[in-house]
Amino acid sequence: MTKLAFLGLGQMGEPMARRLLRAGHDVTVWNRTRSRADALAGQGAAVADSPAQAAAGADAAFTMLADPAALREVVLGPDGLASGLAPGSVLVEMSTVGPDAIRELASRLPEGVGLLDAPVLGSVPAVIEGSLKVLVGGDRETYERLREVLEVFGPTTHVGELGAGASMKLVANSTLGAAVVGLGEALALADRLGVETTVALDILSGGALGNAVQRTRGAIESGAYEPRFKLSLAEKDLRLVQDAARAAGLDLPLAGAARAWFEDAANAGRGEQDYPAVIAHIRGEG
Repeated sequence: MTKLAFLGLGQMGEPMARRLLRAGHDVTVWNRTRSRADALAGQGAAVADSPAQAAAGADAAFTMLADPAALREVVLGPDGLASGLAPGSVLVEMSTVGPDAIRELASRLPEGVGLLDAPVLGSVPAVIEGSLKVLVGGDRETYERLREVLEVFGPTTHVGELGAGASMKLVANSTLGAAVVGLGEALALADRLGVETTVALDILSGGALGNAVQRTRGAIESGAYEPRFKLSLAEKDLRLVQDAARAAGLDLPLAGAARAWFEDAANAGRGEQDYPAVIAHIRGEG
């Protein structure tokens, strides 16, 4: 059993904390909305009043937060996580925040506190199944020390040095945005040319967009977009892709076009829906 802290009990974080509890770890949780933390008390979690309190005595603290601003506030703000972490402990940052945010954390954590960036590929069903893909950047020895804990969430890959996990997550998300928007535009064209949706999806499933069809077909055909990974968060991730590309001196028009579609769909009121709702937006569905 390892003493852990878990901060950020949103749609992904809450079931991730549950997995750690069920694996037998001693887990203290914190969330900005206290009720979400209290709901885990019955599962055996201790509930902290602040990020610093959550970190007290923890071997490792996990963060799963919405964006770089939230991460900065929770870790580095008043009574933040950093002030409660002791030398020898490790911060495992699992949000999608990009490599710049990871480098900022590394420069501002107390001396002796380790850091791994470990964002995940997958949404809520993968959390429940324990099949998230965990992309880890950071010191190899630190990774090996926490590998068994990380594997509670799913298979892990040590991608490289600190920031490599965050970078690889942006690379993966750039392809997701392009594929889903590409499918949406293909179906919009099929609509205008009189091709039935079922026929179009059957044919497209055998081509380059096959994975995108597989992930989104149920939502497309049912018209139900219950959020597993909110469209607004997908738009945020694509914004991070563009920011990272610009910082690297790259112009990625396809990533920009994909983000524009997601941003437009969010502005049209679809931000709280599951990310395939961008396809319905592209097709002009109400």
